[in-house]
Amino acid sequence: MDEDAVKKYLAAGGIAEKAKDRAMREAKPGVKILSLVSILENYIVELGGNPAFPVNVSVNNEAAHRTAYINDESTLPEDGVVKIDIGVHVDGFIADTAITVCFSEKYRELVETTREALEKALRAVKPGIRASEIGFVIEKVVRGRGFKVIRNLSGHSLAEYTIHAGETIPNYRDSLNFNRIRPGVAYAVEPFASTGRGVVYNEKRVNIYSIRPTFLFKEISGEHVLMSIYKKRRTLPFSERWFPELATLLGVDGFRELLKELSRAGYLIPYPVLSDIPGSFVAQFEDTVLVLDDGSVIVTTNRAIL
Repeated sequence: MDEDAVKKYLAAGGIAEKAKDRAMREAKPGVKILSLVSILENYIVELGGNPAFPVNVSVNNEAAHRTAYINDESTLPEDGVVKIDIGVHVDGFIADTAITVCFSEKYRELVETTREALEKALRAVKPGIRASEIGFVIEKVVRGRGFKVIRNLSGHSLAEYTIHAGETIPNYRDSLNFNRIRPGVAYAVEPFASTGRGVVYNEKRVNIYSIRPTFLFKEISGEHVLMSIYKKRRTLPFSERWFPELATLLGVDGFRELLKELSRAGYLIPYPVLSDIPGSFVAQFEDTVLVLDDGSVIVTTNRAIL
């Protein structure tokens, strides 16, 4: 990995860390989710970065992929367990980080367990270690406190303009995962702990999409929409609210329906809201590690952990 790439990862990480701190200050019961994500996304831009994906604000049993719609009136609940997942990129080099904010002491142990699982997992990261061994560190902490890891969510490698670059870091000792941590690669480590089944399912709600890398624009209904999105986002995830001009042109409902049609046709990748069973609570923490060619490991979004 060249020096310029390292600098851009670190720059993205520094911005993500500040955005995470801002999120902890802004997230309070009664705050509109639309207001929270807008504040954080604008703050990322003010600091010189760009959102790598729409800020996720997933509540209680929701684990991931919820963001605000246009004109969303939803608010953070009084007893909420709120996951705030933030991605920042600088020229395509991505730092991915997440925190959980909890408004009730009832769920404090769940949150602190997940935070501890991340801290111990980050200490275990080194070149050559199997990803499943990092997962075992996470699983041991979470199960030791009586919670379940979410087995079908995992950490992941990152690449330029690519959030999920093909390698996974499971949240348990997965004997079928033969990946090893490689120098010259950035990885997002993200434990999820749950009071529920420890398995998430796809909800019908879709707040986030990305353009499929193999798209073709010839003779496609909605070609102008895809081109507008691609010019701004390439293949990084986006939200409908980032394209107010298209919502004005087509109407909010028309724009939303067109995104669904393009998804069904295979031109967009949908990211449905992922949830554990109703009544359960999920916590998440995440940081990005950058493994250098000399064997050193840098945590780009929370350097104090190591």
